[in-house]
Amino acid sequence: MQLVIVESPAKAKTIKKYLGKDYKVLASYGHVRDLPPKDGSVRPDEDFAMDWETYRDKASRVKEISDAAKKADRLILATDPDREGEAISWHVQELLAKKKALPKEVERVTFNAITKQAVTDAMKRPRALDRDLIDAYLARRALDYLFGFTLSPVLWRKLPGAKSAGRVQSVALRMIVEREREIEAFRPQEYWSVIARMEQDGTEFDARLVRFDGEKLDKLSLGEQGIAMRAKAAVDAARFTVEEVETKPLKRNPAPPFTTSTLQQEAARKLGYSASHTMRLAQNLYEAGAITYMRTDGVQMDPSAISAARKAIADRYDGHYLPEKPRHYSTKAKNAQEAHEAIRPTDFTRDHAGSGDEAKLYGLIFKRAMASQMAAASLERTTVTLRDPTGRHELRATGQVVKFPGFLAVYEEGRDNKDDDEDDANLLPLMNKGDCPAKKGVEAAQHFTQPPPRYSEASLVKRMEELGIGRPSTYASVIQVLKDRNYVHTEKNRFFAEESGRLLTAFLERFFERYVAYDFTAGMEDELDDVSGGRAAWKAVLESFWRDFKPKSDEAMERKPSEITEVLDGFLEDYLFPPNESGGDPRLCPKCGEGRLALRGGKYGAFVACSNYPECKYT
Repeated sequence: MQLVIVESPAKAKTIKKYLGKDYKVLASYGHVRDLPPKDGSVRPDEDFAMDWETYRDKASRVKEISDAAKKADRLILATDPDREGEAISWHVQELLAKKKALPKEVERVTFNAITKQAVTDAMKRPRALDRDLIDAYLARRALDYLFGFTLSPVLWRKLPGAKSAGRVQSVALRMIVEREREIEAFRPQEYWSVIARMEQDGTEFDARLVRFDGEKLDKLSLGEQGIAMRAKAAVDAARFTVEEVETKPLKRNPAPPFTTSTLQQEAARKLGYSASHTMRLAQNLYEAGAITYMRTDGVQMDPSAISAARKAIADRYDGHYLPEKPRHYSTKAKNAQEAHEAIRPTDFTRDHAGSGDEAKLYGLIFKRAMASQMAAASLERTTVTLRDPTGRHELRATGQVVKFPGFLAVYEEGRDNKDDDEDDANLLPLMNKGDCPAKKGVEAAQHFTQPPPRYSEASLVKRMEELGIGRPSTYASVIQVLKDRNYVHTEKNRFFAEESGRLLTAFLERFFERYVAYDFTAGMEDELDDVSGGRAAWKAVLESFWRDFKPKSDEAMERKPSEITEVLDGFLEDYLFPPNESGGDPRLCPKCGEGRLALRGGKYGAFVACSNYPECKYT
């Protein structure tokens, strides 16, 4: 008998169908053991020795696996094809060895899709466990453990109310807090736009004032009402003639098929799903054999999949929609070693899979993969310039038309933030030089510049990826932790930093600045990638981190809580004591009128109190 171990019962069920009666397929239900959440699970002084403990709720699973392993001639570890999958296989092998239940033959197989073809092919190509991937996993687990377990006690004692800090989560939190500060520091600027409603041959269109009194206008040129009204009056009084019509062809190419992070971004934009919900649905689709593996940085599809996609396009659309040659995409991910195929359907003749939210996500994956092999869209962009007789005032109208939709017939990529001046949707009538469109009305509208928008899940994931912080497979859990610890909350899908999150970030920026720096965290990811690529030794990476981090945390631990609160009081002054409208001292106690307000730390968290305590009990 041959024993096959996978992570989940759904995956076990699908694979069992393909393998036949000589195989027994069991699920480990994810990881079987982890570092116990207590001091000493990783011991830097003993060459980073690590203690592992079997999850209590997995005892019966482990027993079932070891009983089956004792009877098996061969053990096939068929967990997911990435670092986590490699780690689960390693843990199962180590556990069985410890229980003296390891069969003589142990092999590792990986497949990128759970289809009959992929599974049977993989079974013919077994390999040994990948030591580099396992080392990268060990380094990451040890790092995250050392970071959290060294920093959390410092937080509990020195920053009341703070729950915990994490290597990647604290940096993601810092991004949200920094955006909050940018929004608070933002001073809106007033500006005006002047738009003329014009008509030609029964078609109305908008034309924007772009030159006034001989001066070219930029966004903020018409800075207040007075000048805007003068400009409006000038447009009202003048007669405008078409000076030039410029028509430019535009080509738009499709986006590549999904990676983990682009899938999370588009599912957030188009379906409103959180990153963790998207990953759960994708996991189900993968285990049911509907899509390829969903943790990937790769944008390329397998040649056979490209052929299948091209055939599906040819079957559904006329010839113009299929480009002559297949499209090839190259990955921007630095670490190609963990880059699998892009996320795509396993079968291009199947445009539905799953039900409810799963079906919606499958539809997105299907359309995006299909569109990635389709012809470019042909657009035409027209810019019409109109001038008054003096040539001192100029209006401009722009519009674009789709001449041939190409891939847009199937899929268009979403955007996070639309620009203010999206005039392209304008459909312009046919105009020639010398035409004099009728003026139906002129409007001057007041606007204010907007602060940068708060992060949505899509834009936060995108920014983390740009900065190289965390890996796409970790984004969902990082974001979830920030919500669970109440460091942030979401409103209308945007992240708002809570006071506890701001306080924690201020503390880390002040006392652990290096460890919440974007370049440090991204550099750490590169080092972990070097371990998984066999270019660095995992213990050396841990050693260099620990050498600097441990003294830093000891130093913070030696400070009195009152010293720390004093430093944070200064650091957060603008936030805690914003200037008041009367121009008076924002730190003056509003109750007794004599004491000074300052940040204090108490059993239940930080608070602002009057210096005249106990006479004045203002908090």
